[in-house]
Amino acid sequence: MIEIYTDGAASGNPGPGGYGLILRSGAHYKEMSAGFRLTTNNRMELLAVIVGLNALKTPGQDVTVFSDSKYVIDSVEKKWVFGWLKTGFKGKKNKDLWMRFLAVYKLHHVKFVWVKGHNSHPENERCDELAVAASKNKAAQTIDAEFEAEKNAQRLL
Repeated sequence: MIEIYTDGAASGNPGPGGYGLILRSGAHYKEMSAGFRLTTNNRMELLAVIVGLNALKTPGQDVTVFSDSKYVIDSVEKKWVFGWLKTGFKGKKNKDLWMRFLAVYKLHHVKFVWVKGHNSHPENERCDELAVAASKNKAAQTIDAEFEAEKNAQRLL
């Protein structure tokens, strides 16, 4: 069994953001994080799950994803994202990330578990620390190209 703990952060929404995640399987433990100069909290929550699933080297794994994001968990567990896919994500945000998620999600047997954020859950607290630190590290921030392109296109309308 593989466990993936995830969290996302954004200072402002949109604003600088980041994600943090922990991969754990038996004695194996790995932390990952990245920051972006302009993004949203929901994008970072979802990207953390995508990066975690992408890090798995072998398809068909039994994976439990622990997240404090109702946006991510409800979208999958209540099957909303599959309806959005059928409508081409009309009127929905983060299509680029949802498409990435669906591609990697189908490779594994994924179960989601919601954890209350900022409630002394050790792994969730650590993921939050990683996400916030990444969001504040201006020197290491990258560009959330899809998000910024979409924001720029909206300004032109």
